[in-house]
This record gives sequence, structure tokens and C-alpha cells, in this order.
Amino acid sequence: MCGIVAIINKNGRPVEFEVLSRMADKLNHRGPDDEGHLIEGSIGFYHKRLSIIDLVTGQQPMTSGPVSIVFNGEIYNYIELRDALKKNGHSFQTTSDTEVILHMYLEHGLEFVSHLNGMFAFLLYDRERKQIIAARDHFGIKPLYFYNGNGYLIFASEIKAILEHPAVVAEPEYRSIQDYIIYQYVMNGDTFFKGVKKLLPGHFLQIDL
Repeated sequence: MCGIVAIINKNGRPVEFEVLSRMADKLNHRGPDDEGHLIEGSIGFYHKRLSIIDLVTGQQPMTSGPVSIVFNGEIYNYIELRDALKKNGHSFQTTSDTEVILHMYLEHGLEFVSHLNGMFAFLLYDRERKQIIAARDHFGIKPLYFYNGNGYLIFASEIKAILEHPAVVAEPEYRSIQDYIIYQYVMNGDTFFKGVKKLLPGHFLQIDL
């Protein structure tokens, strides 16, 4: 279990480290072993790590060429994927499944998600294409929430990290609360908080910057 946070300032203003780190602090329980961040102008990533695979060199955010990632989860078939990528000329600096995701994207483009067998939620930043890709595993084992409003696009592993951003107001979404009372389930990726959504299992978002 790891924690990921991302801020995209759609108004172009630089991401403030203090805001990003304060949001990430809400996820300390998810990643007690290590942490790291990346800020490039209006884009900011933060990662709280629980070390499972590649305990020494698997720090995040991780970058390969023009692409960076923050990742929560485990890719079960990463060894097979890495072997195939090596045959196609890819070289690796770590033994982590995180780096395999990066190279799968570089090799296959947006089709890469269909090759991943595991539980995952991640955010991938492609500088060349000026895109961010958010993805979640097919069964929705790993969580990923987002808020889109007031000039910001914000992602986090848990809602309380999103609510820590000063642009987000914690207002109840009464329709979702009613749905939960009736069905014991919240519909359509909604949450109990107005404006905060859950990325559905097996889905991804492609965000043009």
C-alpha cells in the first residue's frame, strides 16, 4: 500500500510544495518507508512509499526518458513483461515493477494498460505529448479519487488528501448519501463529497495539458 497525490493547476500557476506536501501528509499511514515529489511548473506529484519490491532503488516519482510516474500497487507479471521489453532493446536501472510500467507505456502507448496483470492505481506524466494518464486496475482493488474544479485537477489515493487542498470545500453530496442508504452503494463514481469523484475500476483518464 502506497499513497499518491497529484495537482494540476489548469490556470498555469506553479504548484506550491507546501500545499502538495500537506496533502501527502494525510497519507503517511499508506507509505511509512519513503517519500518523494516532483514539481514541474503547474504539475506536482507526491508519493508515500511502502517498500515491497526493489527495496533499494524503487523510489518514486520515477522517471524514464520523457515520462514520470507515481504508482500504488503491484504488477504480478512484471518479470515476464520486463523480459519481453529487454528483447526489444529496453534497459532498466532498477528491478521494480514501477519501471516496467514506464517502459510498457514507452513501448505500447495507451494500449499498455491492457498488458498489466495486477492491482494498481497510477498517474503517468508524458512531457513530450503533454499528457497525464490516470489508471486503475480492472477490479478496483487500489483506490484513486479526483476533483476537477476551481481551476484545479487534483488526484489522491484517499479523499481526505484532496480535501486538504485549499480550493476544495468539503460539502456533502446528498444524492450519494441517499443512494448509499438505499443500495449500500454509491453510483457512477460519485462520493459523499460534492465534486470529488472515484475513478472507476478498469478505467483510465487521458488529460491533455
